[in-house]
Amino acid sequence: MFPLHRPRRLRRNESIRRMVRETSVGPDDFILPLFVTSGRGVKNPVASMPGCFQESPDEAVKTAREAHSLGIPAVILFGIPEEKDETGSSAFDPEGVVQTAVKALKDAVPALTVITDVCLCEYTSHGHCGLVKNGEVLNDPTLELLQKEALSHARAGADMVAPSDMMDGRVKAVREALDGEGFTHIPIMSYAAKYASAFYGPFREAAESAPQFGDRRAYQMDPPNIREALREVALDIEEGADIVMVKPALAYLDVIARVKEGFHVPVAAYNVSGEYSLVKAASRLGWVDHDRMMLEILVSIKRAGADMILTYFAAEAARLLNG
Repeated sequence: MFPLHRPRRLRRNESIRRMVRETSVGPDDFILPLFVTSGRGVKNPVASMPGCFQESPDEAVKTAREAHSLGIPAVILFGIPEEKDETGSSAFDPEGVVQTAVKALKDAVPALTVITDVCLCEYTSHGHCGLVKNGEVLNDPTLELLQKEALSHARAGADMVAPSDMMDGRVKAVREALDGEGFTHIPIMSYAAKYASAFYGPFREAAESAPQFGDRRAYQMDPPNIREALREVALDIEEGADIVMVKPALAYLDVIARVKEGFHVPVAAYNVSGEYSLVKAASRLGWVDHDRMMLEILVSIKRAGADMILTYFAAEAARLLNG
């Protein structure tokens, strides 16, 4: 007696598999992170992130133009300033690296959505995401600086701002600052559930943002917690977030799924540097099939419920999918 139902019938060939595929991923789902620095003609490779670079605005324009031609709708910018200080003042300098890059990108590729990371860690001499006093990262005094940074990005022409610092109340503070200056149309993508993760190591090399003392566990989330993540998401939506993000993605697919099920706003997920670098390293050693693993990871993030994926794989995945 053969079984009445034979699921293998719908797996027989690629054409049938495509017809019944439940989850699809494509270039429209991707946001490409870019690391921008000062100068011209600068394209410094990031050793721990093969294929990623610190780029001057003119080089970032070339990268962004290619990404847009592949169907990728957006980039997110992280700044690497020439000088750092205790307050991260270059973060809100009108002529800062991100502000300059925003203007260049919007001039060169006006249809591209330019998102800016709003945080102080890349700009402070101590590497923390806020003002520090007696070894403690201060929450409320940091909010005013984040407001200044977000406003400087909006004035430069950013299409969206993304506060990533994990200070309490920062979404409300940024929303009020933007609205007060007439930027009511600028959406906020909030890093709502950002965990204190070991997967950020390569990013800190790329952005030159490693903390000079201690760590960020006092303000980023504890990895074992999921109810706390849902509270953070609810608070950020209440404060005015238009999109909420879970970071990292791969080790937190359950969090992405719970956020998607529980809230009726777009959900972003950040396929972070450590997830990217693990695939690159293993593939260079010949241990894994790079392209298959890359796409499997991206599909898993989409399947979990992400509406958009911030990923360093964006351009090469788009090429593969378009091809």
